[in-house]
Amino acid sequence: MLTAMGQKLFPYFTIPFCLMLFLSPLILPLVSSQLNYNFYDYSCPRLSNMVRYFVWSALKNDTRIAASLLRLHFHDCFVNGCDGSVLLDDSKDGSEKNAFPNRQSLRGFEVIDNIKADVERFCPSTVSCADILTLAASEAVYQVGGPYWRVPLGRRDGTTANEMDANTQLPSPVEPLQNITAKFISKGLDLKDLVVLSGGHTIGFAQCFTFKGRLFDFKGSGKPDPSLDPSSLSNLQSKCPNRDASNRNLAPLDSTSTDRFDNAYYTNLKSNTGLLESDQALMGDPQTAAMVNFYSSMNQYYFYNDFSASMAKLGNVGVLTGQNGQIRKKCGAVN
Repeated sequence: MLTAMGQKLFPYFTIPFCLMLFLSPLILPLVSSQLNYNFYDYSCPRLSNMVRYFVWSALKNDTRIAASLLRLHFHDCFVNGCDGSVLLDDSKDGSEKNAFPNRQSLRGFEVIDNIKADVERFCPSTVSCADILTLAASEAVYQVGGPYWRVPLGRRDGTTANEMDANTQLPSPVEPLQNITAKFISKGLDLKDLVVLSGGHTIGFAQCFTFKGRLFDFKGSGKPDPSLDPSSLSNLQSKCPNRDASNRNLAPLDSTSTDRFDNAYYTNLKSNTGLLESDQALMGDPQTAAMVNFYSSMNQYYFYNDFSASMAKLGNVGVLTGQNGQIRKKCGAVN
């Protein structure tokens, strides 16, 4: 059995540490004092291998799942911190699954549930769903050609979700760059993190309703977005005709290398073929455009290095540790 990177893998396989060094940059990011890399070394030593296997197994059947797990992690952390709240089916403040940015689009829950069920068999009431989701996102990126970075562990699960907060805190694909930047800053992230984490759109798909305004009625003009490359416009209009029935159709965020993590996202922005309005907007600001130009023209090592560092920062946002929160037995419900 081979991955896209050519490694021979078996259930609960281990990728040698030296191989990780060779295949991608090894990132040892700054760690929150509340988390550490060795948190489960004695209480659940096979955790990383279990997560790795289930992600690999899911990718065999669904190449979209890497992007889905990455997005699931981002949507968890961006709403009141990385506490697994996005996984809850219900709470007194509603379910984040039902928030507008997540409804009928957020995926990967079954992968996390399968990992959690297996982890509970070997390490009952030990590993949080928040840690499993963070590990799964990292592993998913790595298995489709992206960078490897070590994930500090020790998060605990929240006991509530908040649908309203998900509606207001998550960035929208049609928001101005200034608004999105403010949302990132409110989470302890900065403009560079915004540009770098947007590069995660090198994998995955978007539903037509998230960008259809660019194709037919940009900002109420009755015309397409003039910045969109004409050939891309024609192709997207065929995928997403101007009728409601096409709203849930899918288009790749990066049409040049849809299933492989690389730096092509930035090249697409330079050629005006970015899919989302919020993505292409990075070329309209001198600071963000300079970063786009850098990541598109340099060896993708620099993007991988910075993506790893920004993902580590994201994974530290609003974490619960110590006696806060709980270790859920099932990720969809509080104990």
